[in-house]
Amino acid sequence: MHLTFTAPLWQWQVRSDSWWFVTVPPDESDALADLPLPPRGFGSIKVTVTVGGTTWSTSVFPSDEQKGYVLPMKKAVRQAEGIGPGDAVRVTLEPVGLP
Repeated sequence: MHLTFTAPLWQWQVRSDSWWFVTVPPDESDALADLPLPPRGFGSIKVTVTVGGTTWSTSVFPSDEQKGYVLPMKKAVRQAEGIGPGDAVRVTLEPVGLP
């Protein structure tokens, strides 16, 4: 399964350090929630992500506040791809470990 979407980059305001995310849209979040994956910490799902020319492994996490999954965006990726606050980010993600 490959999910591709575009969503804005936003900063989590709960902590004082810089945590940046992209929210996975509702339809794609629903598809992730329906996956037959083993339970992991915090309901996270391991994924491989591609943004521009950068690919990395991480996890997406469910967020009640965002009403879907959120994808953390590492500083190295933001810098490599020239992504800033509010920018539309084109994301392709693939869940890892599907049966």
